[in-house]
Amino acid sequence: MKDMAQSYPVDTNIKPDVKAFFDPATNTISYVVKDPTSNKCAVVDSVMDIDYAAGRITYDNADEIIAYVREHDLEVEWLIETHVHADHLSAAPYIQQKLGGKIGIGENITVVQETFGKVFNEGTEFQRDGSQFDRLFTDGDTYKIGNMTAFAMHTPGHTPACMTHVIGDASFVGDTLFMPDGGSARADFPGGDAGVLYDSIQKVLSLPDETRLFMCHDYGPNGRDIQWETTVGDEKAHNIHVGGGKTKEDFVKFRTERDAQLDMPKLIIPSLQVNMRGGSMPPADDQGDVFFKVPVNKL
Repeated sequence: MKDMAQSYPVDTNIKPDVKAFFDPATNTISYVVKDPTSNKCAVVDSVMDIDYAAGRITYDNADEIIAYVREHDLEVEWLIETHVHADHLSAAPYIQQKLGGKIGIGENITVVQETFGKVFNEGTEFQRDGSQFDRLFTDGDTYKIGNMTAFAMHTPGHTPACMTHVIGDASFVGDTLFMPDGGSARADFPGGDAGVLYDSIQKVLSLPDETRLFMCHDYGPNGRDIQWETTVGDEKAHNIHVGGGKTKEDFVKFRTERDAQLDMPKLIIPSLQVNMRGGSMPPADDQGDVFFKVPVNKL
């Protein structure tokens, strides 16, 4: 697998400053990733708060990130979504309005939009071309954060649009991997595939062993404290689903059986409707009111 990593511009001598923000309501970790040689930064996988039972949207998590950026006099160049999240709502447009920056996601957002545009009966007015985002990344695409060159690695399997973003010695894996004792993400959503996920994980694990990996979620298995940072070397040696040389066949069998036992994420319905729109709410009706749709027997 080493040849796979060598096709990407990996430079572990560049060590971005990474500040994590944990949301206990969704077990999501968002990040501010700063170029150590300038005040330029990116925000990865931000969270918009929702009280689903009350239908109330708030921005406490996003405001915490905004306050941090302003306190440290940073300039946001990018708002990165590693994929279309099914367990939390993105705050990217809200942060963009306050701080600027471009919103980016993998080009296969169009596949996700086509799939869930049908699930939610969005009609022809819902654009399925990714135009809600400022940049659609393809595998190997590069972009700048200050003086750092970041690149996007296509790592599908959890969803078709999943991308791992590698910035110097730091990689942001989305839901492709969890901490070593957490294993891997589910692969049973529409467009997911356990075998494809295994191959994507191997792409991530082909990066240099010292590469830092930052998780999008952690659930504190067996009661341990929440963690979000590990390394490629640790994952290769200790990941309970793919570490220690576990085969693709074993992984697919385990992942398929495990996924069949899992409930849908509690926020999947509002999350998909917002996140496939780049973090924007569904269009308001003639009275200016916004609603989420609940598809019956579609998920």
